[in-house]
Amino acid sequence: MTPTRTPIKPAAFDSELRKLVLVVVIGAAMTILDSTIVNVALTPLGRDFHATLPVIQWALTGYGLALAMVIPVTGWAVERFGARTTWIASLVLFIVGSVLSGAAWNVTALIAFRVLQGVGGGMVLPVGQIMLARKAGPDRMARVMGVVAIPTMIGPLLGPVLGGLIMDDLSWRWMFYINVPLCAAALILAWRFLPADRRRPPARRFDGRGMALLSPGMAFCVYGLSEADADTVRFGLWTAAGAVCLAAYVVHARRTDHPLVSLRAFRRRAFAMSTVTMMVYLAAVYGFIVLLPVYFQVVRGESPMRAGLLLAPLTLGGGITMAVSGWLAHRVSARWIIMSGMAVVAAGAAGFTWLTPTTGVLLVAGTLLLASLGHGAILPTGMGTAYQGMEKAEIPSATATFNVVFRVASSIGTALFATVLQEAVKNRIPGTTSLAAARSLHDPADLALLASAFRVSFWAVAAVALIAVIPACFLPGRANVSMTSMLVPGGDSDDDEPAPEPTTVR
Repeated sequence: MTPTRTPIKPAAFDSELRKLVLVVVIGAAMTILDSTIVNVALTPLGRDFHATLPVIQWALTGYGLALAMVIPVTGWAVERFGARTTWIASLVLFIVGSVLSGAAWNVTALIAFRVLQGVGGGMVLPVGQIMLARKAGPDRMARVMGVVAIPTMIGPLLGPVLGGLIMDDLSWRWMFYINVPLCAAALILAWRFLPADRRRPPARRFDGRGMALLSPGMAFCVYGLSEADADTVRFGLWTAAGAVCLAAYVVHARRTDHPLVSLRAFRRRAFAMSTVTMMVYLAAVYGFIVLLPVYFQVVRGESPMRAGLLLAPLTLGGGITMAVSGWLAHRVSARWIIMSGMAVVAAGAAGFTWLTPTTGVLLVAGTLLLASLGHGAILPTGMGTAYQGMEKAEIPSATATFNVVFRVASSIGTALFATVLQEAVKNRIPGTTSLAAARSLHDPADLALLASAFRVSFWAVAAVALIAVIPACFLPGRANVSMTSMLVPGGDSDDDEPAPEPTTVR
């Protein structure tokens, strides 16, 4: 008689787990939104601080780099200080950085305080995920991480929409001040509901040498990109210095038992190709998300609120395809899902090269919807493919590595495409070195030249998205690991036991 499997009823969420999920989601929500909420304010910020786009984009890039730098420290900090203490301290630092960013008096202060904000925000979600993994155990872990994945994946797309709504009636400073009441509520809930830290064995030695090589290496490379249009010599020197630091870190990591970011997962083809693919692709996507609000405000003359609302189709389309991508990944080769998605995103970006300042809103929204459909298919499939064939013990360090790459890619994309746009504007309209100067142009001929500069940038986005197809060709066929497994960076569950096999009935 053929054995059949009795379906297992999913383990229920108890009261303590529901409270923990609530605390983590509320605390992490604003740290995620803040990665893109400033996008719609780049034009007003450039005007208020008389800054060029490559300079003001550091309000985004500095935050993203800070997030990347602290993610690898998460596991060590939890071991050394405890999850509850680390989570609360990180959220407090994020609140302080938010208040100071809102009070910034010049562009230098804003960038510095955004870095401080990123240092605090970078560990909020990873530490929260570690706590959830410990509490949920293997039977409930995928469901819990699925809940947490929603703000993680949708938050960056919602950021510009929320920023636009705030900017309609309030100053850009309120995009940072709004964090205070929400994060304060999360702190109160954390004080009541987060489990107390237990005594833990002494933490492993912190990889200070790795931090001294990796963090400056990333920062130097991104800074070099931002200087590409201003000074070729500075561009070469800074990027070379960054490359030397990163190469030195690779040598160091190979010789160290517990490096800050482990490179061992790159021995697996699935992880290496997925990581390279996603890094190139995410650089294109984040550059696209930065360019769009500036395009809407400078070329089409939209208000920040309308610019944010015009980005709403990105959330809609991404949500649709994210919902079905997991089902599709078990039936169609992940390689083809990702490559097809990239072609769709590239088509959406290229579609903006055909639009004019007077193109109807419906056609603009449709073009964005097309791009977002591709994005929603790529992100979860690419994340899941990275872990194909990986042992469970390898997942925490691999996840930290993947998250660092994710954040660095967003910073590279922001710096790269801001520089491409700035150079295109300068070449077409000499003397126009700031967003404020560009927006003050009302002559139809000048607006046509501005639109032409943006077309160059959108073609560049499409080209980079298509370049990501090259490493995607070497991806394994199917993603047999859920993308939720990548959401627990830097720590292992205390309940790290395999889930029981389904009961066999004869």
